[in-house]
Amino acid sequence: MSLQRRTLWMAGVAVVAGGAGALLATRRLQLQPVVSEAEAAFWAGAYDGPNGEAVRLADFRGKPLLVNFWATWCPPCVEELPLLNAFHRAHQDKGWQVLGLAVDQPSAVRGFMQKLPLNFPVGMAGFAGTELSRSLGNPSGALPFSVVFDASGTLVHRKIGKVSETDLSQWAGLG
Repeated sequence: MSLQRRTLWMAGVAVVAGGAGALLATRRLQLQPVVSEAEAAFWAGAYDGPNGEAVRLADFRGKPLLVNFWATWCPPCVEELPLLNAFHRAHQDKGWQVLGLAVDQPSAVRGFMQKLPLNFPVGMAGFAGTELSRSLGNPSGALPFSVVFDASGTLVHRKIGKVSETDLSQWAGLG
């Protein structure tokens, strides 16, 4: 095989491999269908809060709920927490609830919340929170991940990645 043919063949293989890698990466960050029974399992869940208080998800039913999966070691998660705090303060009188599910160690979350107190409840989901987020359509368990439930408890929106003010404004209209 000539050098020119070998170069063309290698370039073709590289293009195919690059395309396959890009497709795989894109699919890993695309929302997937919610696993059957995932909503029921979500509402049956219960976690400890950072100080040992009970955080029962069933207690949040009946009002719109924004759930954010986050961790202290996740820079985009930390960046969006002030936005979520502001959303909670601005919309709690309109019936909205916000819940943080920390995919992290309790001690790390307690230390973080001393520096940045959160006005909304936080449940210590630990690494089981990754599986919960996967069942709700987050295929890779990427953080941050947010889900919105309407007042009837039905999942109506999901987002992988950092929320924006535009996202929050759109979601506020769902309640």
